[in-house]
Amino acid sequence: MRLYEDVIENFKEDVSKNLISDKISNSYREYYKRRASPSEIKSWTNSLNFVKNVLEKTPLSKNKVIIEYELPYSQKRIDVLLFGKDKEGNENIVIIELKQWSNDSVKDSLNEGNVRALIGRGWREVPHPSSQVEGYYWYLKDFVTVFEEEPKILLSACVYCHNYSKGENEILYHQKFKKELDKYPIFSKQEMIDLGNFLIKKLSSDPGLDVFGRFNRSILRPSRKLMEHTSEMINNQQIFNLIDEQRTAYNAIMTQAKQISKSKEKAVIIIKGGPGTGKSVIALEVMGELLRKGLNVVHATGSSAFTNTLRKILGTRSSKQFKFFNSFIDPTKFKENGIDVLICDEAHRIRKTSESMYTPRHLKTGEPQINELIRCARLSIFFIDERQVVRPTETGNVDLIKKAAGKFNAEIYEMPELKTQFRCGGSGQYLDKIEKILKMKEGKDIEFDEEVKMEFKIANSPQVLKELISQKNNEKKNSARLTAGFCWPWSKPNADGTLVNDVKIGDFEMPWENKDAFWRWATDDSGMEQIGTVYTSQGFEFDYIGIIFGNDLVWDKEKKKWIAKPENSYDNMAKRGNDEFVNHLKNVYRVLLTRAHKGVFVYFMDKDTEEYFTKKAKELRLI
Repeated sequence: MRLYEDVIENFKEDVSKNLISDKISNSYREYYKRRASPSEIKSWTNSLNFVKNVLEKTPLSKNKVIIEYELPYSQKRIDVLLFGKDKEGNENIVIIELKQWSNDSVKDSLNEGNVRALIGRGWREVPHPSSQVEGYYWYLKDFVTVFEEEPKILLSACVYCHNYSKGENEILYHQKFKKELDKYPIFSKQEMIDLGNFLIKKLSSDPGLDVFGRFNRSILRPSRKLMEHTSEMINNQQIFNLIDEQRTAYNAIMTQAKQISKSKEKAVIIIKGGPGTGKSVIALEVMGELLRKGLNVVHATGSSAFTNTLRKILGTRSSKQFKFFNSFIDPTKFKENGIDVLICDEAHRIRKTSESMYTPRHLKTGEPQINELIRCARLSIFFIDERQVVRPTETGNVDLIKKAAGKFNAEIYEMPELKTQFRCGGSGQYLDKIEKILKMKEGKDIEFDEEVKMEFKIANSPQVLKELISQKNNEKKNSARLTAGFCWPWSKPNADGTLVNDVKIGDFEMPWENKDAFWRWATDDSGMEQIGTVYTSQGFEFDYIGIIFGNDLVWDKEKKKWIAKPENSYDNMAKRGNDEFVNHLKNVYRVLLTRAHKGVFVYFMDKDTEEYFTKKAKELRLI
């Protein structure tokens, strides 16, 4: 998707006649079904005028230009793409990232690779612009297959800071960014001619309409799944190319990890993000890189399914590196600061304590689990989404982490929230809409609502739902899974190893995941013929997800609100004495409804709930 496309001579005319922001705004409204923000319109008006001024100093006229190109499987957009050929006949595409920053609106950051920029009314930590555009460069190379075809298309990327003055002492040109600047140069306000010459060198010998055509027709590579690349990430090299706030977080972590040998102080990093924003990707990429640097790094979660799957993928020896949150209860085994870096993924699943019925008496001290996690590591990193708490015993939240860090006099770094959506068809509004339907997000409706890039279907029977999932698995094995609310008992396998068909709806029946090997459900072939719970699906992602929306959470059309029906739930641990059971169930279905990249299929047991959900889904353009 792109918001504007034309040849350069027409682009210059649109800018000169003050038509450019109107044309882009109309495209924005048509595609996203809402108005662009005033600040965004203002940025188009200002920055594109500077681009026009650059292009007027070049002979480029018939070359194609794209403004606001949306990256595949993401909401992020590249500001400018230009197409052409150089004097040697090489086909070229140039990315330009536009910045309105002035010298006074940029400060240095303590974290390598980052700067602090005045954005809106506040200062935000962001990647250095050269690092930011590098992310876009590699993202395109990763997903647009034309860059692997012959003849080769050469891709270049640069930044135009048209309000920024160049100088050795200016932050953006600091020596520490030399490596990035050499590859992905920044052109300042004094360097309009230099940017023009850069474009002439790359694009001036031919308008490159065939380059533009090849790019437009190029097939997109499917989005990567975390579990398919975990082994290579940990053992060999970085696999996922991080962009924007993901890079900000990654840079901060790597900087703090570097300081471990120099500082005696503890540090805690907190990274918030909703489903599909890349929390686990960053966690595992960081872990792999730090292990390759020789640090003692441990990854921990509160999910048996997720951690055991990682252990299965990486082999038995990996159990030393992949732990559970309750693994650190014994201070004689895990001494204070004995671990260099502890990565706590899914930190919302932290419990009040690590104690259980199996805990030896001498370890039953009542020590909060969060204290154990911070105590044992010099640097603790917490990836968290407070709306993914799915058990009343889970107490993980940002305030809890901050208070515990304070007890250890740890330096606290809270990073900008991860917002870019890489799941749910790359649509951040999909999650907003689900939260709105579940009444988790109040406030006025968006005036024009975006049509999400997800296949969303409501099935009229569980048989139809199962057929939809089976069809996807027949097309691509293990690409889809069926899940359900916890509204049936969960039996142990029969003596002969066969599974009990616990989930029964009329003449439809299927088994839950194997109770003795539940962690295999998400990745093993057998999982295609089993139904998963929230506890086995949380943390995983699939191309398609099917959900049996149980009658434990229903819409009361008389009271016009969601109500819990604990009598229909078999999740005894969750419902027992839980005054917040309705909110707990909303979290459960939010998790289930956000496990997919491409499509979500739902069957509702309660017909009033189906009627309400269907009505709201149509209003919000989900279906």
